[in-house]
Amino acid sequence: MKLLDGIRVLDLTRLLPGPLLTLYLADLGADVIKIEDTGQGDYLRWMSVAGNGSANLFEALNRDKKGMRLNLKVPEGIEAFKRLCRQADVVVEGFRPGVMDKLGAGYEAVHAVNPALVYCSVSGYGKDGPYAGKAGHDLNYIGVAGTLGVAGTRERPMIPGVQIGDIAGGSITAFGAILLGLFHKQKTGNGLYLDVSMVDGLIGFMAPYLPYLDAGLARGDMELAGSIPCYNVYGTKDGRFVTLGALEPKFWKRFLEMIGRMDLRDEQLAKGEDFKRVYREVQEVFLTRTRQEWIDFFKDEDVCVEPVNALDELLKDPHIQYRGMFDYVDTDDGKSLTIRNPFYGEHRYNDLKRAPKPGEHTRAILREAGYSDEQIEEFRNKGVI
Repeated sequence: MKLLDGIRVLDLTRLLPGPLLTLYLADLGADVIKIEDTGQGDYLRWMSVAGNGSANLFEALNRDKKGMRLNLKVPEGIEAFKRLCRQADVVVEGFRPGVMDKLGAGYEAVHAVNPALVYCSVSGYGKDGPYAGKAGHDLNYIGVAGTLGVAGTRERPMIPGVQIGDIAGGSITAFGAILLGLFHKQKTGNGLYLDVSMVDGLIGFMAPYLPYLDAGLARGDMELAGSIPCYNVYGTKDGRFVTLGALEPKFWKRFLEMIGRMDLRDEQLAKGEDFKRVYREVQEVFLTRTRQEWIDFFKDEDVCVEPVNALDELLKDPHIQYRGMFDYVDTDDGKSLTIRNPFYGEHRYNDLKRAPKPGEHTRAILREAGYSDEQIEEFRNKGVI
């Protein structure tokens, strides 16, 4: 038995944050119904980023879900959605604040038909506030939250290569909120509304930087952002890179013993011009060997030296392979690469199923909700599904 067996989720999200969230729920056993509109559907079905085969992001994010099409802009579609809500435990939507209310499918409307429903809205800025109605993407959210402002050099911020706002601020924050919502439902029998703001979720990343507010340090001066020698990235002889994370004195000491540079022991936290000198000297040492030679050299030592894996090396890393965080799903176009749920450990199942085709399970879901074949056919003729 999976942890969320018996939990039904209505997923109205698209692109990245919501679909990754509901993928995690599906992996825990939830019955996730992906509801797309009758037009373009989830943009990842046709955007160039989706690609084909192992590069298909839509497949990676939407495996193990059921799929239906439903037009929420017509009364029949809203009535069908409310009927589905009667049998659901969770609704997840990712529209701008107020959109679902205008459609007649917001929290108050569905709470009236199912008071036990956990209703989660995922948006960039939350349901209220000066920025609530603004359009935005990951880059905007990390900019507002300050996470972009501490990354990079003194001269300019550096755009991260991963969607921190979408995934950490959105998917994972909402995942935790929904589990708490289900816990609340189990204890009280009542549902609740969850207002998940990606910017709010990102603020936790700023906790280590709170001391800097009074210190007046600028980007580039902060210890964990590349301004000290013991916590940095170094190039190797073969043009690759390693990370050194020897923050504790014992790790720094052992690292220096290993490379024969104990004269640098007191310069672990060197700043400014001293930092540049120490960094340069440590870098010269790292350039004497290849990345793999350094990894082998330090493999039995607590010095916190690890490789910087390039994208094409990720699947080959022995630890990542052992943990089983990647897998493949059989699709009509071959095998598609997907990620595994990090919250499920040894209880993971191996029978991964491909993402649904547009509207693939619409009729079956509506029949289960009590609609006759004649009603369903009428819905199709009217463009409701």
